[in-house]
Amino acid sequence: MTETEAEIVPGRRREVMVVLPGLMLAIMLAMLDNMIVGTAMPRIVGELGGLAHLSWVVTAYVLGTTVSTPIWGKIGDLYGRKTIFLASIAIFMIGSALCGMAGSDLLGGTDGGMGELIGFRAIQGLGAGGLMVNAMAIIGDLVPPRERGRYQGIMAAIMSLAMVAGPLVGGFITDNLDWRWAFYVNLPIGAVAFVWLLLRLHLPKYRTEHRIDWWGAGLLAVGITALVLITTWGGTEYDWTSWQILGLAAVAVVTLAIFIPVQRRVAEPIMPLHVFRDRNFTLVSLIGFLLGFAMFGAINFLPLFQQTVQGASATNSGLLLLPMMAAMMVVSLFVGQAITKTGKYKIWPIAGGVFMAFAMWLLSLQDVNTTTWQTGVFIAVLGLGMGGLMQTTMLIAQNSVEQKDLGVASSASTFFRSIGGSFGVSVFGAVFNHHLSANLTDRLGPQAAAMAEGGGGGGRLDPTALAALPAPVREGFLSSLADSISSVFLWAIFFAVLVPLLAAFIKQIPLRSGPSAPPADSGGDGAADGKAQEGPKDGTVKDAAPVAAFD
Repeated sequence: MTETEAEIVPGRRREVMVVLPGLMLAIMLAMLDNMIVGTAMPRIVGELGGLAHLSWVVTAYVLGTTVSTPIWGKIGDLYGRKTIFLASIAIFMIGSALCGMAGSDLLGGTDGGMGELIGFRAIQGLGAGGLMVNAMAIIGDLVPPRERGRYQGIMAAIMSLAMVAGPLVGGFITDNLDWRWAFYVNLPIGAVAFVWLLLRLHLPKYRTEHRIDWWGAGLLAVGITALVLITTWGGTEYDWTSWQILGLAAVAVVTLAIFIPVQRRVAEPIMPLHVFRDRNFTLVSLIGFLLGFAMFGAINFLPLFQQTVQGASATNSGLLLLPMMAAMMVVSLFVGQAITKTGKYKIWPIAGGVFMAFAMWLLSLQDVNTTTWQTGVFIAVLGLGMGGLMQTTMLIAQNSVEQKDLGVASSASTFFRSIGGSFGVSVFGAVFNHHLSANLTDRLGPQAAAMAEGGGGGGRLDPTALAALPAPVREGFLSSLADSISSVFLWAIFFAVLVPLLAAFIKQIPLRSGPSAPPADSGGDGAADGKAQEGPKDGTVKDAAPVAAFD
């Protein structure tokens, strides 16, 4: 086999195709949940109250995903991805079941239902952190980088389909069933994925002695949580100069400052710093952060705009997202095939970043008079950008490290995108709340602003409640909502334009064409290249001989 042919042996290709359905179902779990919940959020707020806490339902999920992603990736490298992957699916399903019960009689009634939902979303996020990173790492175990674009393109297309199906399913559930089924629907999908992978996924084991970097994991979790709380509470719940915000800032600085020397000293660092010596890896990590910040932080408000300002039903708001998802799916498949055929990838994150920045500008122009077809065109442009960015950042990250660090590279790529999304949701949520309060105060007075923030039960103002308001008051609310959501997209532009600028500095390094996964009789689930995990120079961790066993 020549490098230009870049073919996978037939047995390995069959193995990939057998495993792929289970991996796609697992990815669909996370993607479906995000989109279903986004569509159902106005109805959830209507029942549980607390419009001002809307962003926290997303923030808790993203935060749980963010702090757990590096841990999932590392322990997958160390202990084998199959068991770890199945554990993440199980935790995600438990979190989904608990979210569906939030505020119900099963948990003591509706008082504090929003708080329960936020807490359970964090549990759900802990499981979700292992879904995407381990799915991508398993593909990386089985497929060389040159061929990886094709399979990651397929998985990106499945993500797009899930993002299409999510709003439709969420809209149907919201309009015809209880919103709780937006979470319960994850249970049968998760069960099928769990059983399929339990029976069909067979990765060769590699036995090693390990030392988990619990200190690094704990420091990273505390530091990131403190940063997210700062961006969430600063200027809204507490003044920027309050002791709460300054205390959180001190915690973030101290923990992250300690984290770096800890990573240099421990035997098995949760995030090995040597991978950041590669310029491409560092660049795509920054791009992933900005991608998550601008994209996930902003599009969280699209269903709210469509259902409240444009008057779409929950089902129709799902249909209105079809242009974005269709554009993303088509571009993802095209880019995956193009990378596999040519080996060239640098142009795609540049083009994707340009389209994303342009889409944010278009979306910032929306107001109460924006039609649904105009919004459809705007988000289709956003889908073009997403299709060029989502898979290429992961591919470049994986191609920039040794195979033994594949799980770390996959988790780091997902981590920076997740932490960007977490910061984005928090920051844009604060921007939205600030502008909404100011706009309502200007148009309708401080009492209306207090209602929207939850005072006097007004936090339960869903589309149905808004429709019952007197016409002048309703118009004031809708104008204030539209202006506040547009301000979110306006702020997103400043972060989106940095993506193509950074992507321009990516160096075109040839994708590895040879087999990167271990052959069937060697290597390991834990060590992706079939070699012993490299221990520290002091020899504190020793590798044992490979065993002829499969999990």
